[in-house]
Amino acid sequence: MKTMLIAVGGNSLIRAGEKGTIAEQFANVQGTAATIVALLRDGFRLVVTHGNGPQVGAALLRSERAADQLPGQPLDVCDACTQGEIGYLLQQSLENELARAGLHVPVVAVLTQVVVSEDDPAMQRPTKPIGPFYSREQAEQRRRQLGWKIVEDAVRGFRRVVPSPEPIEIVELEAICDLVQDGALVIAAGGGGIPVIRREGILRGIEAVIDKDRASALLALRLGMDVFAILTDEDFVYLDYKRPTQRPLTRVTAAELEAYYRAGHFPPGNMGPKVESVLRFLRSGGIEAVITSYERLRDAVAGRAGTRIVPGATGAAELQELCEVHVGGQ
Repeated sequence: MKTMLIAVGGNSLIRAGEKGTIAEQFANVQGTAATIVALLRDGFRLVVTHGNGPQVGAALLRSERAADQLPGQPLDVCDACTQGEIGYLLQQSLENELARAGLHVPVVAVLTQVVVSEDDPAMQRPTKPIGPFYSREQAEQRRRQLGWKIVEDAVRGFRRVVPSPEPIEIVELEAICDLVQDGALVIAAGGGGIPVIRREGILRGIEAVIDKDRASALLALRLGMDVFAILTDEDFVYLDYKRPTQRPLTRVTAAELEAYYRAGHFPPGNMGPKVESVLRFLRSGGIEAVITSYERLRDAVAGRAGTRIVPGATGAAELQELCEVHVGGQ
């Protein structure tokens, strides 16, 4: 039976212009759940991961607004809360879709911790913005009182930044593996996982954010998944994104995609981490990766849509030519 890990974006639960109510998120996740169940019927054994960007920002804001009445929650605890929240939304939606399809597949959401290193250089260079925007005065007060690192957004104000270290270990890997082998549909590593460190053999949560695509690639590799699929707002990965010369990538080798990446087509704030993550997966033995929207995922897996990336080498001349293409952005 072919296996696949599907990484669902946190923004797919909260669409542009929405308030992010639970009712809105339930409505938005229905399409993704239907696609996942269709893939189960096609014979895939699946693991689902998800982002939590909008949700963890909301959790931090709630914690801060209620700080005069209740103790505040650190970032790792907010990560855990949103893993439970989104896991519940996905789990119930999937169970309902399975019931409609007449399928009996256990659905299990696993609260997942992901180990990072205290010595990761990212720990000394916080770059990941989280939470609400503040005025200069508010930001300075939090910097003094809480020791936060603050950056300025020229338009919207000041914002806290935290480290985004590399994921190196999935704590609950053995349990996830057992569930998958027993035929369960597993939801895991939400939001990139709860960031923890090991200090003298003891786990401790830290104030950091793990990129969910990097954590998903690690989990896919550790589980030996055949296919790694990343769901985005776009049907394809594009070159020269949102330029007159924009063009979609359909089927590319890992070497070709890496050349485009090095040429600057996929910036860090958007498509860059996704491309980097599928390249890691394929370099380490993965069979195939897909980047597309949830609406096109089933067709993409069948080779009829989306951007499909496969292992394979490109000659030196071809790589040089690819690296000299006009640099765009996405």
